[in-house]
Amino acid sequence: MAFAAVQGRVPLLGWAIFAGNMFWVVAYDTEYAMVDRDDDLKIGIHSSAILFGRADVTIVMACYGVHLAVLAAVGRYIGAGWPYHAGLLVAAGIAAYHYTLIRTRERDGCFGAFRHNQWLGCAVFAGVVADYALRQAT
Repeated sequence: MAFAAVQGRVPLLGWAIFAGNMFWVVAYDTEYAMVDRDDDLKIGIHSSAILFGRADVTIVMACYGVHLAVLAAVGRYIGAGWPYHAGLLVAAGIAAYHYTLIRTRERDGCFGAFRHNQWLGCAVFAGVVADYALRQAT
């Protein structure tokens, strides 16, 4: 939306960011769907956790990986500095922690991972802000 508002169009960079973030959405939404899997099966709702079946954990982690890889590529493209990439590294650590929460597919762990996603987003945002601040200071 920011690209469209400022430039009147969405360049390829904007679409790349959008696509990368959609992988994050699939990851955290599937973590939430893993919480309700049994209930969804009973009432006939077709969630991503049901669609992915036993591959759910692998797909969630792959989605986190693609999300962060796209953001890293965007960072390289725009010449982002070390604070940006440090934020992505922290976010990757948080995603790895999510694996420890969801690997057994227990409801509480999956819900905890879903609720914990705010910290993954916060790490990315902090990297963006810190990178911007460093650029302004130099």
